[in-house]
Amino acid sequence: MTLVAGVDEAGRGPLAGPVVAACVILPQNCAYQVFRDSKKLTSRQRDQLFEVLQHNGAQIGVGQAGPREIEELNILQASLLAMKRALADCTAANNGCPPSYVLVDGTFTIPVAVNQLPLVKGESKSASIAAASIIAKVTRDRLMAEAHRHYPQYGFNRHQGYPTKEHRQAISCHGPCPFHRRTFRGVAEFFAAKMPVPAPTQHGLW
Repeated sequence: MTLVAGVDEAGRGPLAGPVVAACVILPQNCAYQVFRDSKKLTSRQRDQLFEVLQHNGAQIGVGQAGPREIEELNILQASLLAMKRALADCTAANNGCPPSYVLVDGTFTIPVAVNQLPLVKGESKSASIAAASIIAKVTRDRLMAEAHRHYPQYGFNRHQGYPTKEHRQAISCHGPCPFHRRTFRGVAEFFAAKMPVPAPTQHGLW
């Protein structure tokens, strides 16, 4: 099969921001070995490889699911939705030609009719998945840097929405913002605390 895609996501664990997925079909003649798990790369290395992927002939698709979708669907289903959107975007970038096979990081397959293989720790087993992890991570980091411009009090540009001590203190001080995931522990408690206590219902005289 010549059109083998790798799919990965970034942002399942944060308290804020979208979950972002990427789908990458690497060109046949490229240096596969340079693509590694994004978590094992520095920010500068990820940015450099992100630029390589923009110019080496790779077919790239990106998809995301926002905080409201995460709240409605749960994080697993939202991640799969983001992957489905990334696959569709990659297919569009490849002139409507879908991948003939998809390697998916993790234990679940994407809900689409395409031949797939889930791979646990796929970033260390597939260059395509590793490339997708780089695209997803860099894209999400840049989205959170943009969120920081609107809500600088949370420090999104430093922790990208992950539940660091700094982030938890900011939520405690300022309350959640629209980027926060209201069903996640660390945010949900704030909404529960702010909900008004309903008045008792009178069923008879007393």
